[in-house]
Amino acid sequence: MDFLRQLLDYVLHLDHYLNGWAADLGPWLYVVLFAIVFCETGLVVTPFLPGDSLLFAVGALSATEGSPIDLVEVSVLLIVAAVLGDAVNYSIGKYVGPKVFTDGARFLKREHLQRTHEFYEKHGGKTIILARFIPIIRTFAPFVAGIGSMSYRRFFAYNVVGAIVWVLLFTVAGNAFGNLEVVKRNFHIVILGIIVVSVLPAVIEVLKARAKR
Repeated sequence: MDFLRQLLDYVLHLDHYLNGWAADLGPWLYVVLFAIVFCETGLVVTPFLPGDSLLFAVGALSATEGSPIDLVEVSVLLIVAAVLGDAVNYSIGKYVGPKVFTDGARFLKREHLQRTHEFYEKHGGKTIILARFIPIIRTFAPFVAGIGSMSYRRFFAYNVVGAIVWVLLFTVAGNAFGNLEVVKRNFHIVILGIIVVSVLPAVIEVLKARAKR
């Protein structure tokens, strides 16, 4: 519970923490930001790391006077981190994921692997791009794409497009609006709103699926 409370505090007050990190780390802050985005998108065990909210906060920090962060530089860096993260996640799914689908497994059956493959062949591109904007799901989408043997060339194209749109949308929005006085006073509410809007599509889909059943 202490970990969850600390994580929530980090997420809702990213502006304060980023300012502190910027003062302590200077240019090394770029390395920390790269690592967070890479791990959130590239490692299936770290879906709890901040994504949308971090990008918005980074954009807001880049607009402050004397900031060590340049909007263009950090955007390019985080796009690379997001692309590499998804690529690694895809590779993990492709080379490790299929091994857990055995004939004797109770839940992870080969027929599920085939269904995943068919789903991604039909909806793969849209799934990879839209998943960027949904917390937790964006961490697992490339992993499942790898398990389903979606062709890497196709995956890579959507991976790059999704990363560019995702990073630029939030960093530019943060740069444009993050330092408005009303946003600065209510930054935690804005971050919470971003999280709710991001998660909402997944919640709606779950409710629809339950209603059909």
